Amino acid sequence: MKRANSVSDILIKKFKLEQFTGEWEKAIGSPELAGSWIIWGDSTNGKTRFALQLAKYLSEFAKVAYNSLEEGISPSFKTALIESSMSDIDNFIVLDGEDVSEIRIRLKKQRSPHIVIIDSVQYWGINYTEYKDLRKDFPKKLFVFISHAEGKLPEGRIAKKIRYDAFVKIRIEGYMAFTQSRFGGGNSYTIWEQGAADYWSKPNKE
Repeated sequence: MKRANSVSDILIKKFKLEQFTGEWEKAIGSPELAGSWIIWGDSTNGKTRFALQLAKYLSEFAKVAYNSLEEGISPSFKTALIESSMSDIDNFIVLDGEDVSEIRIRLKKQRSPHIVIIDSVQYWGINYTEYKDLRKDFPKKLFVFISHAEGKLPEGRIAKKIRYDAFVKIRIEGYMAFTQSRFGGGNSYTIWEQGAADYWSKPNKE
């Protein structure tokens, strides 16, 4: 049994919170880069574009690995990398559809990525026990899960459970990112100005 903590124990505990700035601070706050985040939305609404913009920003703080399961190393993903100006990012690598066991091996190595973006949770095929074990075994790592959407929620049981557990929740619609974060922020983030303007100018948009 683990030792119980007093209030004083918790109050003196130090956490490493990153000082985000600009639009990222307004959207997410000053987060701890550990635990899990989730991004979800329908296709053609800017999910991948946003995930790469986020990866680019996070790479200023730690090494980021993008596990491309859904698109793989494909022409469309190459185009997304070019459009997001990722070619000059040193602290960023792309993984070609690694499964959970391969990710575990990678994360045990020295100088392994600190942040892993999983695109997508549906293609990864993990269950909730595997997800919790991953969190428990790598408590200092940050896992960012990308999910399909079902209405305004992530699609499927595992994605919905990750959403409840996640410290940062980001819903994508019409090239806008709508955030809920335990670290502050909360403002929406514009992924692509023209695309957002075109989408939200249509009638019956919230």
